[in-house]
Amino acid sequence: MKMNYIKKIALLIPTLLLIACHDDLDQTPIDPDSFTETNVFANADEAKGALAKLYASLALTGQQGPAGQADITGIDEGTSQYSRLLFSLNELTTDNAVVGWGDPGLPNLHAMNWGAGNDFTTGMYYRLAQEVSFTNSFIENAQLLNDNAEVEAYIAEARFLRAFAYFNLMDLFGDVPLVTVVSTDLPEQSTRSEIFNFVEGELLEIQDLLKESGANEYGRVDRVAAWALLSKLYLNAEVWTGTARYTDAITYAEMAINSSYSINTTDANGNGSAYDELFLADNNSNGAQNEFIFALNFDGNNSRTYGGTTFLVHAAIGGSMDAFNFGVNGGWSGLRTTKALVNKFDASVTESDADGNPTAWADSRAMFYTDGQSFEINTIANQFTDGYAVTKFTNIDSNGAAGSDTGGDFVDTDLPIIRLAEIYLTYAEAVLRGGAGGDVNTAAGYVNELRARAYGNTSGNITSAALTLDFILDERARELYWEGQRRTDLIRFNDFTTGNYLWPFKGGSRSGTAVDEFRNLFPLPSNIILINTNLTQNPGY
Repeated sequence: MKMNYIKKIALLIPTLLLIACHDDLDQTPIDPDSFTETNVFANADEAKGALAKLYASLALTGQQGPAGQADITGIDEGTSQYSRLLFSLNELTTDNAVVGWGDPGLPNLHAMNWGAGNDFTTGMYYRLAQEVSFTNSFIENAQLLNDNAEVEAYIAEARFLRAFAYFNLMDLFGDVPLVTVVSTDLPEQSTRSEIFNFVEGELLEIQDLLKESGANEYGRVDRVAAWALLSKLYLNAEVWTGTARYTDAITYAEMAINSSYSINTTDANGNGSAYDELFLADNNSNGAQNEFIFALNFDGNNSRTYGGTTFLVHAAIGGSMDAFNFGVNGGWSGLRTTKALVNKFDASVTESDADGNPTAWADSRAMFYTDGQSFEINTIANQFTDGYAVTKFTNIDSNGAAGSDTGGDFVDTDLPIIRLAEIYLTYAEAVLRGGAGGDVNTAAGYVNELRARAYGNTSGNITSAALTLDFILDERARELYWEGQRRTDLIRFNDFTTGNYLWPFKGGSRSGTAVDEFRNLFPLPSNIILINTNLTQNPGY
């Protein structure tokens, strides 16, 4: 049975920890009396159980799982899971993905015409607000266990998770309330720069309080996660604060790169590529876990959700695809990709159809199903065969066996949120953007390590002269598609809303069109604005 710390504990957390008011960052998000040192924080072991809920809040959706007693109301429970919402906001809004379903608010994401009442933007705000609520309560109450070194490490993990929630809030929504204590007061709105400074300060403070690289159980963060998140923070600093921090991005990327984490380069079983193994059902034990700096953990029997990788596997199956080959009992006929992503792999095309459309690639990261699927998208809604399908995530392990859920409903595959390959690319981009202390030849070496894994040899390697910012943006697409990164990348390159780069149905136009710049931020939920008059809505909404 595939188990780890989070999977063992997450569904055993006392109900009292999960009952919260989900208004937002503007009211007391959780009853302070729900956490008591008597019931939950009696000792370090009990505190560890409470810590698990902070991780589970990002992976699961409620107290019962996969449905029932949801943490967040007003949105379909499976849809409310963090990484599913991240996919909706950071992938469906880009060239990486379309979805054929007509749920209210969902078609607006790829068309880039969402409003302040959109269920998916609202759901993400609530999900992140809940994470802030839970972490604040944990920190406040865990501090009651004085002079306990183990609990101090737990508090540092909670502070990381709170910083991570604010990293997301800053990226997606910009100016949000900064709440670090349980309070009944309606908070003031903080600027994006103030949120940035908070996240930076927290990560710098806890880096030495977190356990050393690899010292924690799989599924929990260590100090490398703080370094990696700092490198991501600094890479986006110019967008978020107006001040470039590329030298700092290099510094912390190097610290993460030089840690005990490593790129998964060897496929011991010969059943696919080493890249392929990152997204298999046993990626907690097949070597891929050595690349995962921060991952959400799933188990088909013990941590069930209709979000997470269950969503990524099922929703990507349709048309003539055989769900059995993906370790599940059926497809949801939803997710596909656009030709804009497929064309990123052009240089490695090895086979094409009669119309000249690519169907096979030397780059193993090009994981597309083309049989019966059209290269061009004519219709998004309810037309799964328009657009290539993506086969990146499966519920099959390295030996070809299906995941642990014998019914085939729920998936075992863990989802990397930060992995070392991304930090390689962060280093390379920061060097190209002028950060001091890096080296372009070293950057090219990191990129070529990823490309050699993808090609199985050095045929895809590039020279340092070929390493440009445009190349890096495309390489990030090839390496990280469907991992929740794309919108943030496109904004950093000024390609998300502008006419600099168009993809099918961008802005609702078949050939793609620019949209208003205010779409670089999502709106604060309309009902939050009504509740808290201290808040000002983002421009354009």
